Amino acid sequence: MIKSLTLPDPERDHIHGSADGSIKLLEYGDYECPFCADAQLIVKEIQQRLGDDLLFAFRHFPLTNIHPHAEHAAEAAEAAGAEGNFWGMHDILFENQAALEDEDLATYAAGLGLDGTRLIREVASSVYAPRIRDDFKSGVRGGVNGTPTFFINGERYDGKVDLEHLLGASGGFA
Repeated sequence: MIKSLTLPDPERDHIHGSADGSIKLLEYGDYECPFCADAQLIVKEIQQRLGDDLLFAFRHFPLTNIHPHAEHAAEAAEAAGAEGNFWGMHDILFENQAALEDEDLATYAAGLGLDGTRLIREVASSVYAPRIRDDFKSGVRGGVNGTPTFFINGERYDGKVDLEHLLGASGGFA
């Protein structure tokens, strides 16, 4: 269960950066959402600029009614995470949004040095569906209704999703 709807939980969430970072950035996202792919580039730049001052976490919010591959992509990220490479798969999925069929997911896993056959078996049997459902439900309870949705230090961010505004709201400077 997620401790906080709007703050990263280092014991549960996939986090990037220092758990001691003074800025906590949480994203609810969907791997098939083009706006999330654009936001991913902005998040990377913010991570680079803020360094250890930033703790970033990603939670799954697959919009399966409009993105038919989003759930399997989220499960692939979780399967990769079980082998210690969530962030590698996370990046590849956003870089390859037009190719998210199961065969593609297996190829990405193999490229990361992971067991592609195991990954697809786990995706096909919905091993990680409960975790993705937990993420989704926490998003709904936190007021998420689309992607990407960001929370900064526990507060929902409703501004423009561009470098200047998101970085400024994070306490950084553009």
